[in-house]
Amino acid sequence: MKIPKISLGSWAFSFGPFENAPWTFSEVSRYCAETGYDGIEINGFRPHPHPDDFDTPSKCTELRNELENFGLGISGYAPDFRHVPPNEVDKSVFLAEVEKMIRFMNHLNIETLRVDTISPPVEYEPADYESHFKKLTNNWRAASQECQKNGILMVWEYEPGFWLNKPSEVKRTVETVGHDNFKLLFDTSHSYMGAVIGARQTGDKELLDGGVAEYARYLEGHIGHFHLIDSDGTLHNDETSTHTPFGDGLINFDEVLTALNPSVENLEWWCVDFCFCATTERDGKLAVPFIKDLVGRIQ
Repeated sequence: MKIPKISLGSWAFSFGPFENAPWTFSEVSRYCAETGYDGIEINGFRPHPHPDDFDTPSKCTELRNELENFGLGISGYAPDFRHVPPNEVDKSVFLAEVEKMIRFMNHLNIETLRVDTISPPVEYEPADYESHFKKLTNNWRAASQECQKNGILMVWEYEPGFWLNKPSEVKRTVETVGHDNFKLLFDTSHSYMGAVIGARQTGDKELLDGGVAEYARYLEGHIGHFHLIDSDGTLHNDETSTHTPFGDGLINFDEVLTALNPSVENLEWWCVDFCFCATTERDGKLAVPFIKDLVGRIQ
C-alpha cells in the first residue's frame, strides 16, 4: 500500500471547543503546512470559505494562491446544506444549492463534495420513511449527475447524528441512488459508533460482529473518500461520534486498514478528522507520522 496524500479537515478548528474563537482559515492552513500535511479539506461553514463569500473567480483565485503558497492541495469540500435537507426539499431547491457549490469548487479545482442527510435520526412511520427516502435518493441521484458533468465526485458521510445510520440503511441508500458518481465517505469513528455501538439507531440496534473491519468489507465497492480518527465509543454532546486522538480510543487500525485496503489504497487523499476534539492543536501534529507508520506496518 502506498502512502497517500494526507489532509486535515479545517472544521477541527472551528466546531465544538473552537466555536467561540475559531481559527481563521489562513491560520489552519499555516498549521497544516507546518505540521506535515499535504493538504486541507475545506469546511464550508463560516468563518471558513463559503461560496457566497467567494462568489467571483478572482476571489477564488486569491484563495487558491494562498493555499499553493503554503504548498497545500485541497482534498474536498464540506459545505453547509442545513437549510436544504435533501429528504425534505424539492429537487430544484436542492440542485440550486449544489450548483452554487459546484461553481465554487470548479474555481478551486476541488474534486470531492461531501454531503449528509442533515435530518436527525428520527423514527418515521413506514410510509413516511419511504417517502423521505425516495425524495432523498432522487435528490442525491440528480445532484450526483450534475457533479459528474463538472468533474466532481459526490460522497455521503453517514454518521450517528443523522438519519440513516444503520449499516443496512447505508448500503441500501448508496445502492438505491445507484449512480457511479455517488460514493460513501468512510469515517472510522462514525463506522465504529455504527457497527460496534449502534449509536442513535432507531428501533432494534444493528451491530456487526466484526466491527469496523466488517463494516469496511460490507461496503466494499461503494467507498469513495476516507476520514481517519479514533473513537472511544462515546458521543459528543449525545449527538454524533466523539473524535478521539489516534491511540487514545478503541479502534484497531491495523485490522481496519487491512480490511479497507481494497477500497482506499488507490484514493489520492486520506483526510484526518479531529472534529470536536479540544486537543487538535497538539494531537494533529502526531497524525501524519501515525498514518505513515500504520501504512508501513501493513505492507
